[in-house]
Amino acid sequence: MLSDSLRAVILGIVEGITEFLPVSSTGHMLLVKRFFGLGEGAFWDSFVVLIQLGAILAIVVIYFAKLWKIALGMFSNPDDRRFVIGVLIAFLPAVIIGLIAGKYIKEVLFNPWVVCFSLIVGGAILLWVDQIDHNPHEHDATKFPLLTYLWIGVAQCLAMIPGVSRSGASIVAAMLLGADKRAAAEFSFFLAIPTMIGAFAYDFYKNRAEMTSDHLGTVAIGFVVSFVVAMIVVKAFLGYVTRRGFTLFAWWRVVVGTLGLIALAMGR
Repeated sequence: MLSDSLRAVILGIVEGITEFLPVSSTGHMLLVKRFFGLGEGAFWDSFVVLIQLGAILAIVVIYFAKLWKIALGMFSNPDDRRFVIGVLIAFLPAVIIGLIAGKYIKEVLFNPWVVCFSLIVGGAILLWVDQIDHNPHEHDATKFPLLTYLWIGVAQCLAMIPGVSRSGASIVAAMLLGADKRAAAEFSFFLAIPTMIGAFAYDFYKNRAEMTSDHLGTVAIGFVVSFVVAMIVVKAFLGYVTRRGFTLFAWWRVVVGTLGLIALAMGR
């Protein structure tokens, strides 16, 4: 039996690697818990949400100068204010759908069969989008048209289905709407900040009674590990997709989803 600290480290690594790649961190967490017996129970269900804040903090650190400039300028600079409004517009659809259907989605769709099929279908879509000629005309994630921000937010709602991938859905939508690969990836990072902070706050409040001092220590370990790993992954990811695109991640999804279906069919 693994100690809680070691489980926290392993899940923190999985979270840090997968949160910003278009491969579905939620889907990978569910499969890891199912096939490797890591983190069964109500606390661990909350744990995987709470440590996402560590990955989000990595984005804040990496883009601190840009985010700070926008924060200072949003009341005086029209461009900065417009970007903040754009992020809020993109964030709003997930809030609405989450409040309306969040409980149903968790009860019905959070199972490994859905995850595996979603990984495979999403991988095929990502492979297709990566290979078509977009002729991109949007090269700055802070200057997309407001309607583009809205449609990206609508697409992000699909990621409530485990295995779809929040970053994957927003990246695909941004590219289909004219963004280049780097700008699409960067906006998925920015959109993650309010989305995951909201999920963190809601889950922490809902499960605050379960957070004993021992649990807080375990969450802290996962938080730090996911932060460090995400810092490394995000920096490498941007450079990689700018040069080579998303094909590697599309096949990653297909392979993981296929192996998962085989394991489930064998009764695992």
